[in-house]
Amino acid sequence: MKYAALGKSGMKVSRLCLGTMNFGPATDEKEAFRIMDAALDAGVNFFDTANIYGWGENSGLTETIIGRWFSQGGGRREKVVLATKFYGSMSDPLDGPNNEAGLSSYKLRRHLEGSLKRLQTDHIELYQMHHVDPSVTWDELWGAFEVAVHQGKIGYVGSSNFAGWQIAVAQAAAQSRHFLGLVSEQHKYSLTCRLPELEVLPASQQLGLGVIPWSPLDGGLLGRNALKKIEGSRSGGNAERVEKHRAQLEQFAALCQELGEPQDNVALAWVLKNPAVTGPIIGPRTLEQFESSLRSLEIELDESVMKRLDEIFPGPGGAAPQAYAW
Repeated sequence: MKYAALGKSGMKVSRLCLGTMNFGPATDEKEAFRIMDAALDAGVNFFDTANIYGWGENSGLTETIIGRWFSQGGGRREKVVLATKFYGSMSDPLDGPNNEAGLSSYKLRRHLEGSLKRLQTDHIELYQMHHVDPSVTWDELWGAFEVAVHQGKIGYVGSSNFAGWQIAVAQAAAQSRHFLGLVSEQHKYSLTCRLPELEVLPASQQLGLGVIPWSPLDGGLLGRNALKKIEGSRSGGNAERVEKHRAQLEQFAALCQELGEPQDNVALAWVLKNPAVTGPIIGPRTLEQFESSLRSLEIELDESVMKRLDEIFPGPGGAAPQAYAW
């Protein structure tokens, strides 16, 4: 396994991040346990979840499954760099109007305590804002995060789905308080979603954030089964999108066949090659899917392959403003 520091922090994480969104809704607890055990055996120490995973009335289920896995002992908790997120509603009637989606000092405290309880731990290495909330000041948020850090309940703070300028504002506010600020940005990024190259990736690099791409396979569109009709697979729900991008996907499949590698692993290897990226989130439903994804760490894409991928999936042309201005 390969490791990298998470942004400007001194914390080392594996270059593949185990996403747990499927645990509960699509993957039963027994299989989830097998996947997490296999991840540790393979050296994957970076696990990502969110308080709302499980969804709706089952919000919190995924964290609960992870907590039960930790409770088995065997050094499981000690070996994991644990990341979770808060922002959405947790269907808690006790919160009343404060249960609406968003950020606040109140929500941070309540949701952090809930996650710690479900995860059966006393601390979380990376606590992330699942989305930006422009209605809340950074004085309020950084004050609440500072308390949580000083209490030892969280180690570092991360963002998710922030624009480049919002990252810059957040870091400036943290710096004025002599606080570390953000160490990571979790962002949608893939061969079919390259807009982050304009602002988010360069801003993150400049300001000390490691980028953690979510949906690096674009919901299965870049997977090995995208052009096949397989019942029960994620690609099965992509029929309209596949038709829209069929020409690109067929070229991509042909290139991957030349390389002797499946599409999903090439797509992951492409994301990993970007120097702004710490590690993409993989979201396996099965142990087999997890084990297959490990191959992406060994794939080396040379300049000619990168050029062909650029031709198949054109990006925005680089960072702003050079990408569109003289």
